[in-house]
Amino acid sequence: MRIIVVGAGVVGLASAYRLARSGCEVELVDARSAGAAASHGNAAKIALAESGPVPAPGVILQSLRWMLKPDSPLYVRPSLNPSFVRFMLGMARHCTARDFRRGLQTHLRLAEGTMDLLDEWAADGIAFEMHKAGVLLAFETRERYDEQLGSLDIFERFGMVPQRLHGAEVQAFEPALSERIRHGLFFPDDRQVEPDSLTRGLLKRCQELGVRIHEHTPVRRFVRRGDAVTAVVTDRGEFRGDTLVLAAGVWTGNLSRQLGVPLPIRPGKGYSIDYSPAPIQLRTSLTLEDARVAVTPLDGMLRLAGTMEFGGLDEKISPRRVAAIKRAATEAFPGWGNPAGEASPWAGLRPMTPDGLPIIGRLHPLTNVFVASGHGMLGLTLAPATAELVTDAILRQRFPAITEDVSPRRFTRW
Repeated sequence: MRIIVVGAGVVGLASAYRLARSGCEVELVDARSAGAAASHGNAAKIALAESGPVPAPGVILQSLRWMLKPDSPLYVRPSLNPSFVRFMLGMARHCTARDFRRGLQTHLRLAEGTMDLLDEWAADGIAFEMHKAGVLLAFETRERYDEQLGSLDIFERFGMVPQRLHGAEVQAFEPALSERIRHGLFFPDDRQVEPDSLTRGLLKRCQELGVRIHEHTPVRRFVRRGDAVTAVVTDRGEFRGDTLVLAAGVWTGNLSRQLGVPLPIRPGKGYSIDYSPAPIQLRTSLTLEDARVAVTPLDGMLRLAGTMEFGGLDEKISPRRVAAIKRAATEAFPGWGNPAGEASPWAGLRPMTPDGLPIIGRLHPLTNVFVASGHGMLGLTLAPATAELVTDAILRQRFPAITEDVSPRRFTRW
C-alpha cells in the first residue's frame, strides 16, 4: 500500500515510521523542514501529569479577566472573525467539570502505552535524548493546588499517585525553588524528551525504512476520484497514493477544507526560551503552575516554555509574553540571576480544538483520508499512540473504543 503523509512534525513522522515498519510505501510531505514547526520548541515533556484538556472550568471567565493583560498565561486576542468566534464559543461549551474530566480520561487512555512505545522506538534504533526524571507541579497558592486535587482521582485510577509536598517539604525536594512555592505534587513517571533529537531520530529511521521525504514542499491541491483522494499536487510535482494522512498540525484544518470537510483546528501560540548552560541545577522537571511555565532540564541546557495565545496564524514573538516567562523563573528560583547563554525566544502554533482533544481517524465521507492532528500541547506525549491508531485503522480497519472520543465525525455532519 502506498501512503502519503502530509506533515512532518512529531505526529506525522511517528505515523510515517509506524506505517513504513508495517510494510507500506510512504511519501512524507511538508511545507517546511521536518520538525520545524510546533514540534521544535515545545516544553520537551512527556506530560502525563499535565494531560488535562485546555477547556476547563473557569477558563473562559479567566481569559476575559486577562483580555487586557497581554502578558497573562492565557491570552485571547479579540477578533470578530466568524470562524474564530465559533471556535471560542465551542470551547466555552466544553469548559465544564464533566467535559474536563472526560477529556483528561481520554488523554490518559491514549497515553497509557506511551512509555513502552518510546522504549520500543529506542530499541529499534531511533536515537533521541530522553530522561526519566518525573515532574514536580509547583504551586504558589493553595487555590491552584486544590484545583489540581479535584482531578487527582482520575490520575490515581491510571496508577499515577503523586507525592504531596507542603511548606518546607517542597524546598527539601527541590532546593532551587523559592519559598514562595508552598505546595507540590511530584509525579515520578513523566519523562523529558528533547524534541529536535526525536524528530531527527524518526526522520533518519524513516529514511532507513524507505520513506521518501519531501521537505519544503507545500501542498497546493488534491486530486479526487469520487470519495477517494488519488494524488497530492505540490510545488514539486504530484504524488499518487492509495491513502492520505493529514498530520499537518495547525494547517490541517485548511487542508481538510479543500476536501470539503472543514475541521475546527485553530492556533494556540506558545513560547519557549533555551539557556545553555543551564542557569540552575534541578533535580527534576518542573511546572510553575500559577504562571503556567514549564521548566525542563535537558543535556547541557534548560528550557522555559509557556503561555497560550489564541489568535491567527501569526508566529510573531511578543516581548511582553517572553518577559512574563522569564519573570516567572526569576521569582521561582532565587539563584536565577542574569543567566548567560540565552537563545533567541521561539514561538510556535499548537493545533487546538474546541473540546481540547485530538482529531484521529477517518475523514468521512472520504474513504481513504485519515486525520492525525489537533493534539494541542500534547503532540509529543500522544504521537506514539496516534501512530498506532492510524496504522491499525488504515491497515487492519481496527477502531478501538477510544477512537470514538477522538473521531473527526464529532465535528462534521457525516
